[in-house]
Amino acid sequence: MKKNIKIVSFLMLITILLSFSNAPKSGSVRKAFLLDSINKKDSIRALDSINSEDSLTNFKPKLYKKNVEASYYSDKLNGRKTASGQVFSNKKYTAAHKKLKFGTKVKVTNLANNKSVIVTINDRGPHTRKREIDLAKRPFLDISHNKGRTPMRVSLEIIE
Repeated sequence: MKKNIKIVSFLMLITILLSFSNAPKSGSVRKAFLLDSINKKDSIRALDSINSEDSLTNFKPKLYKKNVEASYYSDKLNGRKTASGQVFSNKKYTAAHKKLKFGTKVKVTNLANNKSVIVTINDRGPHTRKREIDLAKRPFLDISHNKGRTPMRVSLEIIE
């Protein structure tokens, strides 16, 4: 029995190592996995993976709004359902917008340092008059120039 467990573990290790060997060798390529939760079981599946380099060549971003305010969700909202019915997590690349359709992919670029992330709209908000978009905490911190300061000035582009 122990021998079978060792063999299965060894095969799993080889499979994992082979999957890493097929990854791109460039250090500048970073994949952002947009995650979505399945309603009943709270298990997570990868919806899409987007190369940050590919976002400039394979997608046609269309400017939606420039120089608007963005903030991020509070940690106390983790585990609650969003307006789209998904379970919210601050670790996912998701956002809330007042008017854009659910599932819309938006490229959010920080105007202070030109860093950007791609998020999926899955909730309604923000519920503050001046703010245009609420990001989950992970994408907000990825593009923030002074970690955690909110709000920040961003431009929004819709990915077609």
